[in-house]
Amino acid sequence: MQPKQTVRASHLLVKHRDVRRPSSWKEPQVTRSKEEALAKIQDFRQQLTSGQSDFAELASEESHCSSAKRGGDLGEFGPGQMQKPFEDATYALKVIISLSHGIAVC
Repeated sequence: MQPKQTVRASHLLVKHRDVRRPSSWKEPQVTRSKEEALAKIQDFRQQLTSGQSDFAELASEESHCSSAKRGGDLGEFGPGQMQKPFEDATYALKVIISLSHGIAVC
């Protein structure tokens, strides 16, 4: 039997109004649309790929997840410990994903 593989990931989450809990430490009430959240994520990705921004700094300032306190670092996790779309994207190295609680860049 193979041991379970763990991965370590960081992310930057932008919530939108249609998520299960449209509030965060950053915004008491999120009113942006899913399309607006995706546009913000795409802008953040461009900033990261161009070298204009540092991931940990950007996540600390912009992420709606409590992991913002750690520069977006979620630590290590294994199969079944995260939402399935996030887990699948992390193991497949996808960059932008849609979750029940927002849109994330990993």
